[in-house]
Amino acid sequence: MKVVTNKVRFSYCHLWEPTAMDPGATPKYSVTLLIPKSDTATVAKINQAIEAAKEEGKEKWGGKIPPNMKSPLRDGDIERPDRDEYAGMYFISTSSVKPVKVVDKNIQPVETGDDDTLYSGAYGRASINLYPYAKSANKGVAAGLLSVQVLESGERLSGTSSNPFDDFGDGLLD
Repeated sequence: MKVVTNKVRFSYCHLWEPTAMDPGATPKYSVTLLIPKSDTATVAKINQAIEAAKEEGKEKWGGKIPPNMKSPLRDGDIERPDRDEYAGMYFISTSSVKPVKVVDKNIQPVETGDDDTLYSGAYGRASINLYPYAKSANKGVAAGLLSVQVLESGERLSGTSSNPFDDFGDGLLD
């Protein structure tokens, strides 16, 4: 089931180049969406899509919903208490094996690799698809990433870029 979020913050943003999270895993384009708990509309849409995916998944899961299935929508206050940016947020990890279309607030394409526009800490919207999966003993609901709209910049969450002229402008060391 497709969901388009309201404004979220991007974390662990890997949208220009696919990344494998585990050795031997398939590289994917991915981003974690930080959703304010106050955004009850987006949270409700995601929860509704999760429930629909669970019902659809019953066919894959032997006619019943797995009893210990974790929700793809997780609570940042509980699962990431050591990360300030997760305070007061829900989060959902999304990914795609195919490149993801990225647009700006005017729905104009954002150039691949534009790290000044799309990065961990920027704000935007995402179109995601929640679907059931069954791989070996693992069964659950995952979030596929369809497209991203960048709305505004924010404080970078990781890896700062640096201007070499600022860093080294005073000349060579003796």
